[in-house]
Amino acid sequence: MVLLHSGVCDRRMWDPQWTALTAAGYRVIRPDLRGFGLSPVADGPYSDAGDVAELLRALGVERAAVAASSYGGRVALELAASRPELVAALALLCPAVPGHVPGPELRSFAEREDALLAAGDLDGAVELNVETFLGPEAGAEARDQVRVMQRRAFEVQLAAAEQFPQNRPEADLARIAAPCLAVSGAHDVPDFREIAAGLPERLPRARHVELAWAGHLPSLERPAEVTELLLDFLRVTVPPAQANLSH
Repeated sequence: MVLLHSGVCDRRMWDPQWTALTAAGYRVIRPDLRGFGLSPVADGPYSDAGDVAELLRALGVERAAVAASSYGGRVALELAASRPELVAALALLCPAVPGHVPGPELRSFAEREDALLAAGDLDGAVELNVETFLGPEAGAEARDQVRVMQRRAFEVQLAAAEQFPQNRPEADLARIAAPCLAVSGAHDVPDFREIAAGLPERLPRARHVELAWAGHLPSLERPAEVTELLLDFLRVTVPPAQANLSH
């Protein structure tokens, strides 16, 4: 079982799910992508999906289920499209998708974030992400968690002398045969709601569920409910007895 974090978080966003998935019999990998958490930025051209594939190879994992949030969803789709033999199932929470052209609200967010960072207002940029990506039911703990993780990502990435481009793999989603659960939040940015809702038209074994209470980070907003949603999906698609060796 591989857990891929969103672009405003790091591996710590999966703390509740990590414990529950392990208790259910899964062995779990939850990496920090480059420039997040404990992972430094890349020192040359790279691919997040390629990094995940190499991690699986290094651990001797031939096939695994992948649960992913937001940007991690894009990485999961790139991995499943470029290396379909590696991915047994996909659970995508408010995912991004390769080739998406941002809509007005997402463009406006990116412009405001860029302006705050250019002005050196790290606090303002962190709060913008908290307010944009957490739904109305998110409590103080979830908001503090996002503040800590997003600030860490900004600090690591802004301190880098150089940002190297990604060599993104070709992502023909038609190659993805794995079963897919695509989850959206009713209070999320429209882009991500539309992406999740549209995946059943692009993936032959995908189904969509919208959470009426959720923003962009449902696994932090209602951890127990999302954990059960993931476990229900995994018990059918990849029962624990089939789980691969992982760390």
